Amino acid sequence: MPDIGANGIRIHFEDVGSGPPLVLGHSFLCSGEMWAPQVGPLAERYRVVNIDQRGHGRSGNLTEPFDLYDMVADVVAVLDALEIERAVWVGLSIGGMVAMRAAITVPNRVSGLILVDTHAGTETPYKKLKYRVMGLGVQTIGTKPFLGTISKLMFGSTTRRNNPDLVDDWQQRFASVDVPSMILGVRVLARRDSVVDRLRQIEAPCLVIVGDEDVSLPPSYSKEIASALPNSSLVVVPESGHLSSLEQPEAITEAMIRFLDGLDWGK
Repeated sequence: MPDIGANGIRIHFEDVGSGPPLVLGHSFLCSGEMWAPQVGPLAERYRVVNIDQRGHGRSGNLTEPFDLYDMVADVVAVLDALEIERAVWVGLSIGGMVAMRAAITVPNRVSGLILVDTHAGTETPYKKLKYRVMGLGVQTIGTKPFLGTISKLMFGSTTRRNNPDLVDDWQQRFASVDVPSMILGVRVLARRDSVVDRLRQIEAPCLVIVGDEDVSLPPSYSKEIASALPNSSLVVVPESGHLSSLEQPEAITEAMIRFLDGLDWGK
């Protein structure tokens, strides 16, 4: 997978397949490997650009504050390097927050949206306080004591009960995230702006997907997004929490391909 320098940060990505392009954005604390179950089937039909967001995976670690719009610019820089003018932006959680802001601020670069387990609004005061406490704790004693709490936010109860190996694997990955990058990312989530009132500006077709057991960004948030977008459909995935691409990979892949196959790529 190649790297590029974008906005002072090294961004790592995978570029596979051929056909109409789509770009994948992962959840906070994850990496492009979160989309591993989807990349192969998607690449049989489409060109798939799978990005490790700044501070995650094989991309560069962070030392300076940033915001979601900087993350939009990172993706645009990757698309520019690949000479891709327009793509379907796929994003889970913070990846979906980035995709929505791309559709608002650079709509000429967005041919469609797939928004998975995400939120268009600001963070709640309770979660801001929780982020602050956890951030201080991670800085003081490290990530390991908080992995159980993080896993409950990331995985639904069905997955934790029926697929503990998956949870254990990703707990180790969460623990490997660079702590300064994690703290800066938490601040981005805590301080994000609301785009709820701007969703009606988005003309691109959109698929909204959410796990019915997502306690981190519950289904009500996705339903709000779907109802505000002028050209959208909603899929609620049973027995899935926040990381639905890993928890119910077949259902997510099927919903994505059905949506993508129905797009008019000539627009």
